[in-house]
Amino acid sequence: MSKERDEAGGKNDAVPRLEEVFRLSGIPTYTFVEPVRYDEIKVSLRTPGRCLVMEGPSGIGKSTTINKAVTSLGIQDSLMSLSARRQADVEYINALPDLENIGTVIVDDFHRLPDETKQRLSDFMKVLADSETEKSKLVLIGINKAGQQLVRFAQDLGLRIDVFRLEANPVEKIHELITRGEEALFVKITQKDAIATKAQGSFQIAQLLCHKLCIMSRVIETCAQRTTIDLSLDVVIEDVMVDLGRQFKEVAVTFARGFTLRRAGRAPYLHMLKWLAESDEWSLDLSDALRRRPEHRASVSQVLDKGYLEALLRDDKRAILEPHFHFEPSTSILSVEDPKLIFYLKNLIWRAFTRQVGFKTDYFVGQYDFALSFAGADRAHARRLYEMLSEREIATFFDEDEQHRIIARNVEDYLAPIYKSEARYVVAFLSPDYPTRIWTKFESDQFKERFGDDAVVPIRFSTAKPNFFSDDQKYGGLSFDSAANTEAQLEEIASTLSKRLMEDRGEPASEADVIDEPKML
Repeated sequence: MSKERDEAGGKNDAVPRLEEVFRLSGIPTYTFVEPVRYDEIKVSLRTPGRCLVMEGPSGIGKSTTINKAVTSLGIQDSLMSLSARRQADVEYINALPDLENIGTVIVDDFHRLPDETKQRLSDFMKVLADSETEKSKLVLIGINKAGQQLVRFAQDLGLRIDVFRLEANPVEKIHELITRGEEALFVKITQKDAIATKAQGSFQIAQLLCHKLCIMSRVIETCAQRTTIDLSLDVVIEDVMVDLGRQFKEVAVTFARGFTLRRAGRAPYLHMLKWLAESDEWSLDLSDALRRRPEHRASVSQVLDKGYLEALLRDDKRAILEPHFHFEPSTSILSVEDPKLIFYLKNLIWRAFTRQVGFKTDYFVGQYDFALSFAGADRAHARRLYEMLSEREIATFFDEDEQHRIIARNVEDYLAPIYKSEARYVVAFLSPDYPTRIWTKFESDQFKERFGDDAVVPIRFSTAKPNFFSDDQKYGGLSFDSAANTEAQLEEIASTLSKRLMEDRGEPASEADVIDEPKML
């Protein structure tokens, strides 16, 4: 080691290696940075009977912080670490309330535990807090709103536990991590600011980028003389994306396709994935996302309300998804459990990825693809067609599904724009009852001028008299015989409507939507 290195950093016989400095996994040594609330966490850990919850996105440093704090307090000998990802551990976690003097037990991935186990731990934590025992303590680690889940099981628990939410680390903390790595390797990284920004608060991503930067600059251990690393970060990210693609491309494509690739649909899973990538955090409140993107409400709400998203993440045929995503129905929050996956999603070329998934476009005009107009006597037929179109992930307006949004509002003001312009097509059930009802008269007044815009699809009942609309016979429609097999006819209508959407989007005019019903919870 040179005199320059000795004078700058002090002689050290153990030369730090790259993998020890910028670590890709495990607890860092040279580059550990204390989070903002580190002292509070240490005080909570040493308070008798006081249990604590560490929550926040993956890769933010929750587990590392706890392990470092435990070591600094000298209580690591009484420490036991368990994970909700291991079935044997789950059984032991569930038994914890029945045990005595358990020491300090860390339960990682708490959010993945069954509700019954969460309930037991919640009750147990109250007992420990009230007894102020020095021989038992629980530390729960989970993603967003893990503490809120606990309080949901016991409203009076909130004052008995400490909840520490580790947000995205501030830029200065990422800078501190990189600086410590520079000192250990005796290098100067000119792209420090850019790395701190790209890491988006994740220590793990900062470690990954610095590790790859050093590798590509042929720095694999402490340099004998101070070395400047000025490789372009874009080149580094391109190489990182190749590595991450091998790990995450299949995961991302599988999620984006959902249960079945339905080209006529609105790609709800693809859009949820893209919204997640665009989020400032590593999680997405889907309820909030839909409020901001009403044009996708009809299709994405179907996925959420019917439990399809939960079923997808638990489906045995798509087991590749389970380790990476978590959806909490009680909070409508979809989270990614690996920050490297979020980094991969954020740096995708989404237009190219959309084509790889199987869609030719990721842009959909208007809030609905179809709006159904029908008389009350034909509601059963309309409902069944709505169900068939929804199964194809096609955004369809059907009044029953919108009741919770219509109540307390002026109904005419709510419905008029849907039939006038917001729905790409209006599907009108022209039965004998259609011209006799007040609401069908109102709806038809909104859309009748759209016949000339190729936007109205008449379903002509064999029992109805023609010419309810003055010139509807000039336009192509579909036939329906209520005395024949209605299920088969409605299926054919749904298929035809689906094909029309596919042609509009430049897809082959063929039936590509084989219904693969999800395994319900």
